[in-house]
Amino acid sequence: MNTILRFFQDGGLFMYPIALVLVIGLAIVIERWIFLNASQRKNRRAYEAIMPMLQKKNFSGVLKVARDDTSSMSAVLASGVESMQYSRRREDIEHVMEEGVMESMTRLEKRTGYLATLANIATLLGLLGTIIGLIAAFTAVANADPTEKASLLSASISVAMNTTAFGLTSAIPLLLFHTMLQTKTNEIVDGLEMAGVKCLNLLSRIGAATSNAAPAPSGATATA
Repeated sequence: MNTILRFFQDGGLFMYPIALVLVIGLAIVIERWIFLNASQRKNRRAYEAIMPMLQKKNFSGVLKVARDDTSSMSAVLASGVESMQYSRRREDIEHVMEEGVMESMTRLEKRTGYLATLANIATLLGLLGTIIGLIAAFTAVANADPTEKASLLSASISVAMNTTAFGLTSAIPLLLFHTMLQTKTNEIVDGLEMAGVKCLNLLSRIGAATSNAAPAPSGATATA
């Protein structure tokens, strides 16, 4: 702990904004990870509840689940069911469900893109701190005693490089977390699209069966 504190103090003022960037990035990572995991669990529960209802043509039950549920899965599947009230064409139902998936993607990807930006900022702050530290070091060495210049210069350069090291130490985990969250988001979106295709195929079969069913003749008489 003492080594870490000494390393942080020797880096100069630029260590503080880098630390702030790291804290903000970690806060985003924690919030997004909790949100994505909760969304994945809700989507799984909604899928397991809605698909049996669709197979039984219990459309009112699907809409009731969607009203009581906040998951992206229920919203996407319910939008397909609701669209059947206006059109039974597969293309129309598909467009409505695609719109629901796109709306869900906006919520799922929210703030994740900031992590890559924060990683770049941390790296650039580290380089800037090193450059400013080197400028100050050479300025101080220029006025020092010639016998002490070598030792002063090496010590100053060592301190100046601390900011670059800390900037990279902050940037690398943020980039890894960014990739991890993107992968988790893609998994959820793929799950929504897969469920949407299954629902669309099921609704298309139901719609085709309904439209192909011939109405019973009203004036038909029994024949012996």
